[in-house]
Amino acid sequence: MSNTPIKVIYSPPERTILVTGGAGFIGSAVCRLLVRDGSVRVVNFDKLTYAASAAALTAVEGAANYRFVQGDILDREFVSQILREERVDAIMHLAAESHVDRSIAGPAVFIETNITGTFHLLEAALDHWRGLLPDRRDRFRFHHISTDEVFGDLAFDGSRFDEQTRYLPSSPYSASKAASDHLVRAWHHTYGLPVVLSNCSNNYGPYQNPEKLIPLTVRNALAGVPLPIYGTGANVRDWLHVDDHAAALRTVLDRGGVGESYLIGGREEHSNIALVAMICDLIDLIEPRADGRRRRSLITFVADRVGHDRRYAIDPSRIENELGWRAGVNFREGLIETIDWYRNQAQDELCARSQRA
Repeated sequence: MSNTPIKVIYSPPERTILVTGGAGFIGSAVCRLLVRDGSVRVVNFDKLTYAASAAALTAVEGAANYRFVQGDILDREFVSQILREERVDAIMHLAAESHVDRSIAGPAVFIETNITGTFHLLEAALDHWRGLLPDRRDRFRFHHISTDEVFGDLAFDGSRFDEQTRYLPSSPYSASKAASDHLVRAWHHTYGLPVVLSNCSNNYGPYQNPEKLIPLTVRNALAGVPLPIYGTGANVRDWLHVDDHAAALRTVLDRGGVGESYLIGGREEHSNIALVAMICDLIDLIEPRADGRRRRSLITFVADRVGHDRRYAIDPSRIENELGWRAGVNFREGLIETIDWYRNQAQDELCARSQRA
């Protein structure tokens, strides 16, 4: 998770991967992993919305096997141009609007980006794939990265999502991602486009947008301000470190079966209230408050989200047994590293404000 520039002993790689949304939280982790590997060339195609993080890409800037292109997946002509000019051999499609609350307040951009954008990307990919020479056509892949939220929610009964779970999305966000999943499968079954799909559980780690639960909780707890939790905090999520997810995505791209789907989870189910309490306790150990009060006292329950799913849980047995991937980051250790990263960010921001004053 270091921000030290990645040095690659460079020889021109034979494979070029286009990562859409590569300036986002998960996409940037994928770019860092692929560039560090050095065996592929990475073209990061990102619109640079509010959710993009330039800092997350500092480590790969200047690497010989990396290029950034600012663009919108809705611009099919430009996407086609980049696919052709960069001689792309695989697409990892992560570009998406992903915040549930924002989708409830304004669903239009989610429909436009997640559904229409995926359609245009698929059309550009199909034309590009058809124009490849046979050997390159055989190795081309379109990897669509999605979410466990497309399956709706689970009861508090120990059941888990798997690759056979039916789709039952609850929010405009999850409905838009479900639609994009269906489009990808249709382009495979109807046109033969070689696709693989994956659906993941909640991610955490450095560079995540502060609107998400873990960074919001860490930043607020460090600042000593209220920690908002929807409803009673009983809602349960399965958590996965973003670096584990990036490694899983590389595994699916390289070894996943064409037309197949893989669920990626961390086997770490925690209720929101338990997670926030855990973060509070860890921060209290690392940086006790001057007044001696525990940060759990900052927890504030707020009106529940409309249509709030009760529980998500993934059974990752297929990717574990068939492809050999397993989550490797211990959850508590991953949380501590994440907290430390946000503490350092907060200190850097404080220093910057002091210098401007």
